[in-house]
Amino acid sequence: MPTVLIIDDNAAVSVALEVLFSLHDIEALRAASPEAGLALLEQHSIDLVLQDMNFSADTTSGEEGTALFRAIRARHPDLPVILLTAWTHLNAAVDLIKAGAADYLAKPWDDNKLIATVNNLIELGQAKRALQQRVQADLRQRRELEHGHDLRGMVFQDQATERVIHLACQVARADVPVLISGPNGTGKERIAEIIQANSAVRGGPFVVLNCGAIPSELIEAELFGADAGAYTGASKAREGKFEAADGGTLFLDEIGNLPLAGQMKLLRVLETGRFERLGSNRERQVKVRVISATNADLQAMIKAGTFREDLFYRLNVIELRLPPLAARPLDILPLAMHFLGAGKQLHPDAQAALLAHAWPGNVRELKNVMMRAGLLASGDVIKVADLGLPPASATAALSAAAGTASASLDEGNREPDRDAISLALSRAGGVVAQAAAELGLSRQALYRRMERLGIVRP
Repeated sequence: MPTVLIIDDNAAVSVALEVLFSLHDIEALRAASPEAGLALLEQHSIDLVLQDMNFSADTTSGEEGTALFRAIRARHPDLPVILLTAWTHLNAAVDLIKAGAADYLAKPWDDNKLIATVNNLIELGQAKRALQQRVQADLRQRRELEHGHDLRGMVFQDQATERVIHLACQVARADVPVLISGPNGTGKERIAEIIQANSAVRGGPFVVLNCGAIPSELIEAELFGADAGAYTGASKAREGKFEAADGGTLFLDEIGNLPLAGQMKLLRVLETGRFERLGSNRERQVKVRVISATNADLQAMIKAGTFREDLFYRLNVIELRLPPLAARPLDILPLAMHFLGAGKQLHPDAQAALLAHAWPGNVRELKNVMMRAGLLASGDVIKVADLGLPPASATAALSAAAGTASASLDEGNREPDRDAISLALSRAGGVVAQAAAELGLSRQALYRRMERLGIVRP
């Protein structure tokens, strides 16, 4: 049951309010003076304060109420406070509203309006506390993840990325194959590096083979090595990637490009740890952790007969799905600043353009855009034109900066989306009141949207 603290020296007023709240399942505590009210605030969990503006006899200035409000705000900055005031104190109440008071009600009050206001503020306060608790839990989990694991310098802010990294660290010590799926350029190799760095073979080699960059007739030689004369041009014996990765990790990128003959041999190595070089009958033994990655639909390839089903299930003991960059928008600006390097800044319009762009090339495209902008920009502040993004992204950014957001994001119109809120919070340095003002929302309305969308304040 929510609890309201009534601070009023008029016993009749306090009792009337207490009875009104009890009829609506709200517990009420009463205090007859500012000192008693402040003491109760320290002793109980209070959801809302309802305070008078005058306490001494023959006093009408409202100064006592102002001092009480400021004392409450100093000790409990997020606690909603409703002011009870006579019309003669209206100016003082309005000043306190500007200073952070939740609302003011004139005496005599309207019961229905008072209950509706109190219920709304309590609901908002509970949502805000739940959001703060979630933020704190997320921060604790982030600190534990960063302090307890080697993340190979991975830059991320979005929870979607954090979930993938957390799972990667969980499976790192399990000696099982891992399949990392996701579009090109999303950072699959970096996830593989994190798995290697936190595995039991982290001291061993980390060997990479892009199966899509090697001609199909040479992939087997790359994987398993070849003796001299095994194929045209093989003038001397060569070591394959499996031998090079012995005691460590072999990362096979674009595994869907491996030809069927190579798939069969790879399956055997995964099952037995044994293989032969091309042109050799001597069996070799290795101990290798295999991590594979693909941007292809391997299930569709199985149906088409171009990928072995038994190999798929052998590789896919654990699958990590890395979303495209557009699906983890909170990563965009931190990554952009990382690629930009020290000494450079992003103009707010440039930030908006980065968030508005679809990033079909994912992190790789973002890296190229920021490196080019850093080289070609005339100053230390990167502007929209420096990014060289398609006109659609720049137009969206400029329209947002010109006020499209504030015109359409107020309480009665279309709600702000996740990107708009994230951008506003980023610009405001995490100050919710400032971000709310930019979006044309009340602070409580912004907290409500952050809670619903699961947005963590930076």
